[in-house]
Amino acid sequence: MRMYDIIERKRNGGELTDEEIGFFVDGYVSGEIPDYQASALCMAIYYQGMSARETASLTMDMVRSGDVVDLSAISGVKVDKHSTGGVGDKTSLVVAPIVASCGVRMAKMSGRGLGHTGGTLDKLESVPGLSTAIDRERFERIVSTVGVAIVGQTGNLVPADKKLYALRDVTATVDSLPLIASSIMSKKIAAGSDKILLDVKCGSGAFMKTVDDAVALAQSMVSIGEHVGRTTVALITDMDRPLGRCIGNALELAEAVATLRGEGPRDLADICVELAGNLLCLAGKGGLDACRGMAHEQMVNGEALAKLKEMLVAQGGDVSVLEGGCERLVEPRLSRQVRATSDGFVFAMDTERCGIASVALGAGRATKDDLIDYSAGMVLARKTGDSLHEGDLLATLYAADEALLDEGERIFRDALDIRGERPAGAPLFHARVSRDGVERTDK
Repeated sequence: MRMYDIIERKRNGGELTDEEIGFFVDGYVSGEIPDYQASALCMAIYYQGMSARETASLTMDMVRSGDVVDLSAISGVKVDKHSTGGVGDKTSLVVAPIVASCGVRMAKMSGRGLGHTGGTLDKLESVPGLSTAIDRERFERIVSTVGVAIVGQTGNLVPADKKLYALRDVTATVDSLPLIASSIMSKKIAAGSDKILLDVKCGSGAFMKTVDDAVALAQSMVSIGEHVGRTTVALITDMDRPLGRCIGNALELAEAVATLRGEGPRDLADICVELAGNLLCLAGKGGLDACRGMAHEQMVNGEALAKLKEMLVAQGGDVSVLEGGCERLVEPRLSRQVRATSDGFVFAMDTERCGIASVALGAGRATKDDLIDYSAGMVLARKTGDSLHEGDLLATLYAADEALLDEGERIFRDALDIRGERPAGAPLFHARVSRDGVERTDK
């Protein structure tokens, strides 16, 4: 078998066999297939696409390229959730403890922020003492006893994805549906959970800018999950505005805690209830409506917040910083109020630019090696659809020095579209995708 023939077949629109895909993945991981041939195949896939069978085959070969987590020793159904990334998306910090407080185990491996999107691990690590670098044995023990753990990727999990993603990032082949879907699903399948919920974001702050593109990606990922025996559902949720009011690591953790107290912003609470309800339904806790009600009740009665604190303690965190409104958690050195310069309405927000502004303040990374300031970020006072008078507060920015505040303010103001008319209301939820098809919700 020759790599040249595989590239040629895909370039000409042919369908690769399972053996050809396996030959490519094994050869690239071992170093026998050079970058230039792997790049050529990625570009051929970018233009010609892959069938559902090809995409599932690529995914499973990527899974088999490294370690696979075995959670069979943990009793009960294990669920997992993945978000395709956004701005202000702290849903895992709310959803995971809700689900665990209902008796469903959630073994979650998460990532760090890069570019304009935030990372769950960075938000968690704003708690003093907390570790997300936990070995497999301790991870499984926490999931068994507490019901939930959120950690970084451990061991040699999906090395094929690491190599391929780095290659795609420098060859303009990142935005290929089969390559995105196989990248995400290989990690979810290797992580070992039985049921998978995908939160696919769409809008100005998401990778997928339109609902149709988000649905297409969701369908591909659901198809992969079902093909390999993992029940998989995807929700298409809005990212045309930041989620909640807070952007930045400690700020977002504080907002997650407020949401678990029943005091969070409405959009964040609604999305968390929907996500948690779907996970509980996947785990067999009841019908979807009943599971949504169960999720809401766990926020009201305080059990979900107690579960979050239990998880943080198990991972070495000092939960005393969460008491009294989390003021001890967020201790920025400098702050600045950004105010409106005219009357009108916030007609639109470039959510990606809002995320970039937070990075400029010190809350994120431009490269994977950058250090972050856990206390940096912003709290939004106005969002899309809100009315304004000159002098009204738009946001409060937090950073370590005035130069960072200057740059953050410049980018944030550039993200706002202020007009004399109110925009039409935008839905939080666009669709639900499962093996039964696409259900458009747009609510």
